[in-house]
Amino acid sequence: MKTFYRLLGVALLVVTTNNFVWFALTFWAYLTTKSVISTSTLAGVFLVMTMLSGMWFGSLVDHHKKKHAMLGSSIVTLLLFLGGLALLYATPAEAFATVRSVRLWLFAVTLLAGTIVGSIYNIAIPTLVAFIVPADRRDRANGMFGTVIGIAFGITSVASGLVLAFGGMKIVLWIAVVTTLIAIAALSLIHVDEGTPVPVEGEEPRKKEIDLRGTIAAVRSIPGLFPLIFFTTFNNFLGGVFFALMDAYGLSMVSVQTWGMLWGLLSLGMILGGVYISRRGLGGNPLRTLFRVNYVMWTISIFFTIQPSIVLLGVGVFFWMFLMPFVEAVEQTIFQKVVPPERLGRVFGFAHSIEQSASPVTAFFIGPVAQWLFVPFMTTGRGVELIGDWFGTGTARGLALVFITAGAIGLIVTAIARRSKSYRLLSNRYVAE
Repeated sequence: MKTFYRLLGVALLVVTTNNFVWFALTFWAYLTTKSVISTSTLAGVFLVMTMLSGMWFGSLVDHHKKKHAMLGSSIVTLLLFLGGLALLYATPAEAFATVRSVRLWLFAVTLLAGTIVGSIYNIAIPTLVAFIVPADRRDRANGMFGTVIGIAFGITSVASGLVLAFGGMKIVLWIAVVTTLIAIAALSLIHVDEGTPVPVEGEEPRKKEIDLRGTIAAVRSIPGLFPLIFFTTFNNFLGGVFFALMDAYGLSMVSVQTWGMLWGLLSLGMILGGVYISRRGLGGNPLRTLFRVNYVMWTISIFFTIQPSIVLLGVGVFFWMFLMPFVEAVEQTIFQKVVPPERLGRVFGFAHSIEQSASPVTAFFIGPVAQWLFVPFMTTGRGVELIGDWFGTGTARGLALVFITAGAIGLIVTAIARRSKSYRLLSNRYVAE
């Protein structure tokens, strides 16, 4: 476990650094171009690149030592950050002032690639857990990793804006370069007791880095594993509704400064959720825990926008953030127990790619639906007459109705999945292992 704790320390530094650059880049792009097209395009490119890279990163983790995969990713990240820094110094500030600037997007994509390469840690760490952590402590280890993600989110949601405001993008990148160098040095000094990866039977060594067919076959061979991945994907699709519209809803009630500080405070929920798992675990049947958590999450989603109250919203989002690490930890714990170790990285990468695909769909789909259907319904439509007297009217109440609808759909889907044959098969497989 000492090795695992040291790896968590490096992961905290890497994840914080990459999130720090990503947040700052988004803020900088908007402030420089004064166009929301820049931020929405960045978000879309980031999500698509993340989705497409998952399976490849999973293959790299399986075909190489996990420490070497992480070390290589940090070195590539360092080179890309240095390349972005050089481009920033070589380009006049006015050349970045329009979304039509080629240099702007060259700079942005360079930094995005640097942050995305670092996501190999998100696959390598859970994979290593199966190798270096005893089976009865893996759920707690996954909770610790969730805590790291929460801490990184909390730090960067506040620090990136402050550093950008007082030091500019050059200082942001210098900090990122220094912390990435520290992470490389720290990881180099950690001895990880892992064997040399052994090719799967029938697979030619090193020839096929992305074995999609073999990965799908491995997932299909375990009853209930595909439904678990798609259940999580559907959760991400519904959860993406909240992340796509939450800023607009929150800013309808408070200033941007208050909203930013509130998010920094609410991120404590994710940290506390990870801490709880690391102390108490997920119980003897993590799948049962997953469905219970989903029932609570979607019930909260129905009620935290029932009235236009920032207090009600804050409390609801806090508990939502608290429960988020449970969903991730359950999936990781199940994979670590039922998936063959030699394919674990690829299964993690495959699941990551499939589950991430929900977010771009949500981002492009829910905005027009909210704008053309729900908002008119609560401003000039039938919703004003039907529920407007107690629910409220206006644009924000239209967004609130989207959240409530998503929560209701989430409850229905969770109830159906909970009673499915696939759940019973996977649950029995986990308990029997």
